[in-house]
Amino acid sequence: MTSIRDEGGTHAVLEAASALDQGAPGGGLRTWGLASVSAAALAACGAGTDTPTTDAQAQPANVTPATPEQQQQAVRFLDQAGLGATTAEVDALTSSQLNFDAWLDAQFAMPPGRSAWQLAKDLGVDTNPKSIDADTGLDNVLWYRLLKSPDVLRQRIVLALSEIFVVSMNNMPIPWGQFACLAYWDTLEAYCFGTFRELIERITLSPAMGVYLSMRGSQKSDADSGRRPDENYARELMQLFTIGLVELDNNGQPILVDKDGKKETVDTYSNDDVMQLAKVLTGWDFDVTEAPTYNAAKTTPDYTRLPMKPQADRHDDESAKTFLGLTIPAKAKDAAGDLEKALDHICAHHNVPFFVSKQLIQRLVMSNPTPEYVLDVAKVFVDNGQGLRGDLKAVIRAILKHRMAREALTGNEAVQRCKLREPILRFVQWGRLARLQSIDNEWNIGDLSAADRLGQSPMRAPSVFNFFRPGYVPLNSGVSADGFVAPEFQITDESSVIGYANFVLQHLDGAGTQMIAFDYSEWTAIAADAAKLVDRLNLMLTARSLASVTVDVITAAVRSLPADTSVRLANRVKAAFYLMLTSPDYMIQR
Repeated sequence: MTSIRDEGGTHAVLEAASALDQGAPGGGLRTWGLASVSAAALAACGAGTDTPTTDAQAQPANVTPATPEQQQQAVRFLDQAGLGATTAEVDALTSSQLNFDAWLDAQFAMPPGRSAWQLAKDLGVDTNPKSIDADTGLDNVLWYRLLKSPDVLRQRIVLALSEIFVVSMNNMPIPWGQFACLAYWDTLEAYCFGTFRELIERITLSPAMGVYLSMRGSQKSDADSGRRPDENYARELMQLFTIGLVELDNNGQPILVDKDGKKETVDTYSNDDVMQLAKVLTGWDFDVTEAPTYNAAKTTPDYTRLPMKPQADRHDDESAKTFLGLTIPAKAKDAAGDLEKALDHICAHHNVPFFVSKQLIQRLVMSNPTPEYVLDVAKVFVDNGQGLRGDLKAVIRAILKHRMAREALTGNEAVQRCKLREPILRFVQWGRLARLQSIDNEWNIGDLSAADRLGQSPMRAPSVFNFFRPGYVPLNSGVSADGFVAPEFQITDESSVIGYANFVLQHLDGAGTQMIAFDYSEWTAIAADAAKLVDRLNLMLTARSLASVTVDVITAAVRSLPADTSVRLANRVKAAFYLMLTSPDYMIQR
């Protein structure tokens, strides 16, 4: 492979002190190990003497310094709206007096960079015959996207959408499957700030989705062979992508009806609805116009980024199709027209604003949004104030500016505001703060979905239900006792917790990665003062939400480490990062 480069030119090779110091005697966090870090934290004994240092990030004299509360508000917003906060982003937001609307406007206006699909081409993935049936390049491009792209709102929303409208490399048995997945990421990037109706159509016609949920190649019934249209996408389009399983009332709550003396929910669709919708969705396949046969398309990944095209002779045009109260009459070989009618009808369903809004809130802000929060956002979904339904920019703005996201809440509301940080976001947040860089520009970070790594990796979900379901409840837990859900806990257990802790320890020094460097200079500049270092990390990682006892323990552990050389200052930084990134307080995003 060649390299992935910034839009403005080649990445500079970082001369990170932490990386250079690893070869020196006594250098590197791993030389004193996980047990030593944990023991230092638990002992909480102060063996070192702190030397106060000047803040390297001090603001100019003519700028009024931000208050701690303003800093915390900025970090919390960037944590929800982006990929974690950096010093530059916090300074910019606080200097604008926390003008969240202006920040959102700027992010909405920022165009996507070069497509992820093209970046894989730049890596030369398509020139290697061995990559035709492999995943080569997928992880390189996606981690580069998440760690380096300046359009952090777009990337955060795309990551959220990729976990709702799931496509995975784990079930992409076609030539150049990795290109199909990257083209899908590009589709989400291109339409995530448009309308929901347009987004769902582009998702439906994506080659990656066509393969993943087997709509691609679905044909009308044939009595002689017993063939029937594939029902997979029809079912998931309704169940997971648009309307959900149960009918909702005008407040977004499940409608309950009496049945044999019991209150029961009302199903949104029947199996007959699935069968009828499956007929509507027949007749779509890859667009291989420029290649005479599908086999010829194996020579190039070009077909993976073209929307599927209708195949008139495969579409069921012989009978009327009735689903969810809509009847599409028989028509002369018009798969595109039938699809348009079907998606218009589904997207107009009463459930859609509530169903989609709640899942976006869960991905960005909290696991258990109040009914009022969901209703407020759903109203914006129905009408953005200018008569437009499904305006995703308006929906995103409503989610991020809602009082439940912005106010410092207390009591039960504070509990509801919480969510477990998903592993991808933990890794990306640390990587951006540590200025993670690929020395050879190939970004060989790899697939991190194994339990002994992050347990999660973009576009690597094990099923259409993502890594975790939005309604997951840990059994026999305080969460279940309180009647809450905790989606991310579905990939959290004894093995994954230990695997994550070991992964973080290994990667703080770059071990286990290829040609990856870090720049901890922002942090080593203040590392002589343990309290200042820990407070700054507490701000940037958690908006200062760590419990005071946790802060005290980490500060004491860091203070116990010598600070008389550059290597030892770097060790202080890495220890502080490690103890914070693996603390329960950090794991819970507030």
